[in-house]
Amino acid sequence: MLLIISTMLATLLFTIDTTVANVALPHMQGSLQATQEQLGWVLTGYIVASAVVTPLAGFLATRIGVRPIIMVSIAGFTLSSALCGAATSLQQIVAFRILQGICGAALVPLSQVTLLAAFPREQQAKATALWGIGVMIGPIVGPPLGGYLTEYFGWRSVFYINVPVGAFALLGTWLSPYETPRDPSRRFDALGYGLLALSLGLSQLCLDRGNDQGWFDSPEIVGTAFAAALCTYMFVVHSRSTSDPFLPPALFRDRNFVVCTLLMALLGIVLYATIALLTPFMQQLQGYPVLQAGLLVAPRGLGMMLAMGLCPWLMRRTDPRLPVLLAALAMGCAVYSMSGYTADVSGARIAFDTSLQGFGLGMFFVPLGSLAYATLAPELRAEASSLFSVLRNVGASIGISAAFAMLSASARTNHAYLTEGLTAFDTARWAELARGAVGADYARIDAEMARQAAVIAYSNDYSAMLALIVLTLPLVALLRVPRPAPQ
Repeated sequence: MLLIISTMLATLLFTIDTTVANVALPHMQGSLQATQEQLGWVLTGYIVASAVVTPLAGFLATRIGVRPIIMVSIAGFTLSSALCGAATSLQQIVAFRILQGICGAALVPLSQVTLLAAFPREQQAKATALWGIGVMIGPIVGPPLGGYLTEYFGWRSVFYINVPVGAFALLGTWLSPYETPRDPSRRFDALGYGLLALSLGLSQLCLDRGNDQGWFDSPEIVGTAFAAALCTYMFVVHSRSTSDPFLPPALFRDRNFVVCTLLMALLGIVLYATIALLTPFMQQLQGYPVLQAGLLVAPRGLGMMLAMGLCPWLMRRTDPRLPVLLAALAMGCAVYSMSGYTADVSGARIAFDTSLQGFGLGMFFVPLGSLAYATLAPELRAEASSLFSVLRNVGASIGISAAFAMLSASARTNHAYLTEGLTAFDTARWAELARGAVGADYARIDAEMARQAAVIAYSNDYSAMLALIVLTLPLVALLRVPRPAPQ
C-alpha cells in the first residue's frame, strides 16, 4: 500500500503540474512584469524539457535501476517546485520550470514500471488501474486546483503545494523495497538519443507554438517543423544501421506493444483535446467562472475511477479486448453528444457527458496499459514505458494543437458564411433582426454571429474526434490475448 500511494503521488505531481500553472499565468504576468507571450514559455519549457528527457529515463533505469532514478526525480522535482514558487523574475521561473520538466520526466513511466515489477502478472491490471488514476486525474484536477489556489493563496502556492506531497512520495519510495531487472553493460547510443531528443523537442515546440504563430505562415514554425522532420529521418536511418540503437529493436517486434502504443497515441488526440476544448467553451461562450467550469468537468474523474475499479474485475472474466471496445463506445457516445452542443447547453448535460467520457477513458486505459507489456520481456519494460509515455504525450500535443487550429479556422469560415448577407444597406433584414436600428445593434448582432460561429466550430471539432474514434477501432482486432500463467 505504501508503494502504491508513493507511486501514485509521484505520478500526480508531474501530471497536475502539466496544467495547474495555466490558470495562474494572468496573476504571474503582473507579478513578474512579463508579456503573455513571454509567460507562454513557463508552459512550453516544462513540456519540451519533459519530452526530451523522458526517453532517457528508460535507458538510465535499465542501466542503474528504477528505484535510484525515481528517487532522484522526486527529489529534483520537489526542489525545483520550491524554486519556482520563490522565483522573482521571468528568467528564473522559466529556468526552474525547465528543471521541473527535466526532473519530472521519469516520474510517469517509471512509476508504472515500479508497480508492474511489484505485482504478479494476474494482478497487473489492478496495478495499471491504480497508476492510471494518477496519470489521467492530474490533467483534470490541475485547472480547478490551480484556480482555487491562485484565487485564495496566490500563484506561488501552485508550486509550493508540491513540496509536502513530494517529500511524502520520496519517503514512501525510499521505505518500499523492490527490484527491477538491470543491465549495467548496456551501451549508450549518444547519437541516437541526441537525434531523438531533437526530434521530440522540436516537434513539441512546433505543436505548442504553432497556433499562436499562425502555423506555416510563420518562418519560425516552418523552420522548426523541417528540422524536426530531418532529425526524425536521421534517427530512423541511424537506428537501422547501428548495432546497438538507443531504442531496442525488440520493442518494435512485439505486436501488442506496437498496437497499444499506436492506439494510445491516436486516442490521446481525442482524450486531451476534449479537455482543452470544453473549458474555453464554458468560459467564453457560456460565461462560467473558472472554478464552476472546473466543477462541471470534475465528474469526468468520477467516471474514470468507477471504470478503473470495474475494469480489472471485467478483464479477469472476459476477453481483455472487450473493455477497449466498451471504452470506444462510451467515448464515442459522449463525443457525439458534445458535437450537438449549443450555446445554451445545460450544465447537467455537460456533467453527464464528461462523466461518460471519463468512464470510457478509464475502461480504455487499463487494458491497454496491461496488454502493452503482457508479452514484453521484463528487462524491456523501463524503456517501453518511457516510449509509451512519450507517444501518449505527442498524441496529446497533436490533438490539442489540431483541435485549436481547426477551431480557429472553422470559426472564421462560419462567421463569414453567417454574415455574408448582412450589409448596412440591407434595411429589410436589419428591420427583421434589430427592429430597424443599426448603430450599436450592428455590433451586438455581429458579436452574436461570432458566438454562433464559434459554437458551430466546436461542433465540427467534436465531429472530427468522433470520426477518429471510429477509425481506430479495427486496431483492437490486432491485439493478442496472453495465455494464462502456469499454476
